[in-house]
Amino acid sequence: MIEFGSRARRLPAPPHVVWESLVHPHQPGARPWLVLLDDEVEPRVLSSHKPTTVVWSSLWPSRPRDEVHLEISDAQAETLLRFTLRTPDDPPDPSKAGHIRRRVNHLLFADLRFSYGQ
Repeated sequence: MIEFGSRARRLPAPPHVVWESLVHPHQPGARPWLVLLDDEVEPRVLSSHKPTTVVWSSLWPSRPRDEVHLEISDAQAETLLRFTLRTPDDPPDPSKAGHIRRRVNHLLFADLRFSYGQ
């Protein structure tokens, strides 16, 4: 697998809560956060190990074999979440790679973060 992007940031929720949000993004009573654009599809959970890892399928039909690997670790009453974008194919061109990195960054470190109230 080729890696074409990665970023880590803290989220203001404990690891088990973040794991649940990533595995079940539309839980009843939770604030909506996984709001997709017209060119995106809902990711499927390909694998997960509670509460440390989740692997999503691609959100982009034009790149169906890409994966979003999510690593969750405890960060003193918060969570350190790292996403890594991987593909078994050729990496996307720089423009598409930048778009994918920007969107995953926004979904996780803006929308998901704000769903926790901060």
